[in-house]
Amino acid sequence: MENTIYLDHAATSPTHPEVIQAMLGCFTHHYGNPSSIHFAGRDARLVLDQARSAIAAEIGAQEKEIIFTSGGTEGDNTAVIGGALAKQAAGNHIITTAIEHHAVLHSAEYLEKLGFDVTYLPVDENGLIRLEDVEAALRPDTILVSVMYGNNEIGSIQPIAEIGALLKDHPALFHTDAVQAFGLVPLDVRELGVDLLTTSAHKINGPRGVGFLYVKNGTTLIYPFHGGEQERKRRAGTENLPGIAGFAEAVTLMVQDREKKVSDYLEFKQELVRIFTEAGLTFAVNGDASKTLPHLFSVRFPGVSIEQLLMNLDMEGIAVSSGSACTAGTVDPSHVLVALFGEEHPAIQETVRISFGLGNTFEEIEQAGEKIVEIVTRLKK
Repeated sequence: MENTIYLDHAATSPTHPEVIQAMLGCFTHHYGNPSSIHFAGRDARLVLDQARSAIAAEIGAQEKEIIFTSGGTEGDNTAVIGGALAKQAAGNHIITTAIEHHAVLHSAEYLEKLGFDVTYLPVDENGLIRLEDVEAALRPDTILVSVMYGNNEIGSIQPIAEIGALLKDHPALFHTDAVQAFGLVPLDVRELGVDLLTTSAHKINGPRGVGFLYVKNGTTLIYPFHGGEQERKRRAGTENLPGIAGFAEAVTLMVQDREKKVSDYLEFKQELVRIFTEAGLTFAVNGDASKTLPHLFSVRFPGVSIEQLLMNLDMEGIAVSSGSACTAGTVDPSHVLVALFGEEHPAIQETVRISFGLGNTFEEIEQAGEKIVEIVTRLKK
């Protein structure tokens, strides 16, 4: 759309033109089923294998440790539910956090109905869990720990490597939802000490409907799909080859541009803070800037209704969010903000999420910042 500014990349990102080209090749040339043994199948299998190899290398994994999925929700469900069910003979205790994505939280709630005991760790005012809380919550019957790498609403980055070190001599599986972090933050599964890691392509300018779940070699899960023998008998269903090829291309492009993107996004944040400060706005940035994902900027304007702000910005052609896209259609308060501030705190109704990505320019950020000043000033009157 012309004359619009899209600042909701944490919800979904536009597909990169080169990703689309990579996908088109699978529709026109590499159209075979990777499981077929004839020439078309072998050609498709080569595309699949090359994509798996490139993606595995990006996180320091082996090719056989990558399972292609339909996205973050499937990956989280498979890791959390599949991990718990596989280890239930050893115990029934699970540890997660109060600010996980609903794909993890609802999986945990489902497991509670099956008789599992779940501990939801609290976070501090910056959306960070405390390592000592993880240690205190650990029990001999703890079978799974699931902590997201970077939060999708305020961007807080959790101490994943430190938790991994803490769990090194504990039999519990360790899962991290890295959907928002993957691509922008260099990740090495060995250094992090994780057994399971979830990603999704559409957050990094890849297509929707594809992601991967890293499963450390030797890790046993109960997998949800039953059918063919795809993905080494772990994820039945003909592989989404165009999506996987597009995902691999998106990863390549993201890695090439990562340093510049991170630098640009940090500059964008600084510019918004400068514009708001110089205009005399009363505002507060959520999270610790040194422990926050580069593309996420969560900011509160006291006394301003977020619904009115979003509506006014939308009329000006500026797309931002009040939080997770998966809950944007509801009137329920953000569970992340409730965990940060408490249920009755006004910040819950005054916080906007601005997220940067492909196509955003410094000029756009200036325009958006000035428009936010104009609207916030008007609404406060």
